[in-house]
Amino acid sequence: MDCSIDGLVLLAKPEGITSFQALGTLKHKLHIGRIGHTGTLDKFAVGLLLVLTGSMTRLSPLFMSLDKIYRAVIIFGKETDTLDPEGDITLEREIPGLTAVQQAIESQIGEIEQIPPVYSAIHINGSRAYQLARSGNTPQLEPRQVRIDYIKLIAYKPPKLSIEVKCSKGTYIRSLARDLGRLASSCAHVSRLERTSVGNFYLKNAVTPESFNPESDIIPPIKFLKVFSEIRQITVSNLLGSKIINGQSLDDKQLSAAVQLSDGLYALFGENEKLLAIASRKNGEFSYQGVFSTKS
Repeated sequence: MDCSIDGLVLLAKPEGITSFQALGTLKHKLHIGRIGHTGTLDKFAVGLLLVLTGSMTRLSPLFMSLDKIYRAVIIFGKETDTLDPEGDITLEREIPGLTAVQQAIESQIGEIEQIPPVYSAIHINGSRAYQLARSGNTPQLEPRQVRIDYIKLIAYKPPKLSIEVKCSKGTYIRSLARDLGRLASSCAHVSRLERTSVGNFYLKNAVTPESFNPESDIIPPIKFLKVFSEIRQITVSNLLGSKIINGQSLDDKQLSAAVQLSDGLYALFGENEKLLAIASRKNGEFSYQGVFSTKS
């Protein structure tokens, strides 16, 4: 294979498989074990998965904090134990009117406290919350602060509400549906969920697992790191590059010819456009956040 396996894949996850299963086809085509997504989607959900391959899996923390946009269809009048269409109905109430739904939506915009679904991957004393729930030991989860930038009401044709949501990391759309239902003096669950963007990465540019082509669909770090405005890119000489991949210390004198230096994060690339390291500069001193091999 002539292409580098170190990069980012924008993957369109289909309905009915787990996020982990969605990676299976990519693993088979790439013949590698180092591959991982940067934020799971529920089995019933579809949409954008950001998949890091090869040594770029070490950059996963960079992506975790990115905002996300979802489109969801919420069903009022019925709540399920999983808060999605795969669960058992646990509560039924009257379907609310438009005014009640609008008021509920308005109350959920901004910084809010949200209790995650009991059927979630949150760790509790060494177990996942969903594992405890399935065994009959329903966990009591603490509320978490999340941020919802907007909830756009696309259509309300009772009992179906179609919305678009922009939110911070850690926000559960299933929990949002539950809370909208209860705030509207009803109950609700998500029947369809689609993630359309993560940061400045978009579903419209994604490939399906079946159509994924290793030769053309892996975005190299010199391109995808441009999305992170807080990371400045520097190309270094082969001589300095060899020192960097061996972990030798950096100073302003070595890099000042390439860019005007200030404190912050830097992505250091070789002359061949391979990512060599992520380095942090603070008070004029550099420290490596990660050093990468130049081998594919």
